[in-house]
Amino acid sequence: MIMNTFIVTDNAKRLPKTISDVDIITTETFFTDPRFQSNSIRIINLCHSYSYQTSGYYVSLLASARGQKVLPDIETILDVGSKHFIKLRSEQLDDLIQKSFKGLQTDDFDLSLYFGKNTAKRYDKIAHELHKLFNVPLVRASFKRKDKWRLQKITPIGLMDVPESHIEILSEFAAEYFKKRQTNRRLKTARFDLAILVNEDEKQPPSNPKALKNFVKAANRLEVDVEFISKNDFHRIAEFDGLFIRETTEVNHHTFRFAHRAHSLGLTVIDDPTSILRCTNKVYLAELFQKNKISAPKTRLVYRDRFNNDIDDFEYPVVAKIPDSSFSRGVVKLADREELLSALSDMFMSTEVVLTQEFIPTKFDWRIGLIGGEPLYACKYFMARSHWQIYNHGSDGKIEDGEAETMSLNEVPEDVVNLAVKAGKLIGKGLYGIDIKQANGKLYVIEINDNPSIDAGCEDLFLGQTLYEKVMLYFRDQMEKIALGRAL
Repeated sequence: MIMNTFIVTDNAKRLPKTISDVDIITTETFFTDPRFQSNSIRIINLCHSYSYQTSGYYVSLLASARGQKVLPDIETILDVGSKHFIKLRSEQLDDLIQKSFKGLQTDDFDLSLYFGKNTAKRYDKIAHELHKLFNVPLVRASFKRKDKWRLQKITPIGLMDVPESHIEILSEFAAEYFKKRQTNRRLKTARFDLAILVNEDEKQPPSNPKALKNFVKAANRLEVDVEFISKNDFHRIAEFDGLFIRETTEVNHHTFRFAHRAHSLGLTVIDDPTSILRCTNKVYLAELFQKNKISAPKTRLVYRDRFNNDIDDFEYPVVAKIPDSSFSRGVVKLADREELLSALSDMFMSTEVVLTQEFIPTKFDWRIGLIGGEPLYACKYFMARSHWQIYNHGSDGKIEDGEAETMSLNEVPEDVVNLAVKAGKLIGKGLYGIDIKQANGKLYVIEINDNPSIDAGCEDLFLGQTLYEKVMLYFRDQMEKIALGRAL
């Protein structure tokens, strides 16, 4: 969405009239002028204080309520005031902090950051990293050395706190900041901005490079601009209207933090944090299937404190799974009690609960993709050669997977599609992959994947570019609903 950017400050006279085509307005203008009720503007809050009930606090609060992009947002303001948050985030930079201040003779040091930069170039790296963690335009980072350097606090500062000798360079830093943001906006006619979170180093990403390009092509046709981001761009989430996570999700992981942050800011998110929580834990799915009478393999939970008693009457072979296993990792087939005991001993080192299921041998698993509660695509995933799973993780670290067959949804048995839709609706209306086994005239839901694979040359073989367009159309429609709701 094309947005005009405004700096809001209670000290407008300290800055030039414009900075790189960014207009400067007073807090009074922002509060009272009807032009600034629109949700299609971006606000940079440079007020003297963000403390509770101050004008700076209300600029960010009202901008959020109006559906505007604002820096800093209210959650960031609260974060920088939290000692626990500062301690947690600063630990991530410990090595860089020690290296940056190694030569200082003093035991106390304040580092002023103006749009992520300090006036001394030697602090460029630490300033950049601190800005990513504490995304506030003007701040002062206070460090103290005892046994080693530690970040004590982050204090937002106003223009009146900036020395007169720094105003000119602050304006230069601001101009660079806005110019960089404008350069990043490649599609100038875009109605919405979508971030796609990827990890270039991931061995088994949910989408291969060609598929990612196809998503971009589909999005651009729908007037949605796409920017690929990494785990280092957490501070930038508020710049976008939607977040598409194309990196394998986990709960105790930056992917979940991204999803949670984006959801809290009102963005359209796939995968949303609730879907990640539900789908990445097989214990939750087993309980969900049982409660809602979803056909699934016979399942039992084994608890660490009493597992010897729990496995007395097992039928073999049996499949044991760590709750957050994925891509066939953390899943083993066991032939007898001795093998099960050995496997459980290993698994209980990382979890207190292990899920066990009856073994249902099949040549393939159905995968039905859903989006918005509706069927999207259909595949057969065949077992890896001479193996009982789709993925065979070798002891040498190599991964072998089985063949896949992509087809029209009309070619899939109706009861398979219906079961997939029924199961998926228990999670939500995001993008899901429902895995189903078909054996002995029965259907069994194996799992619901919140981050299903969409690879060029596999899942798109039947629909082609239409597959990517359907996903991007869902994003655009959801972003439009949110934008409309904010405008009302």
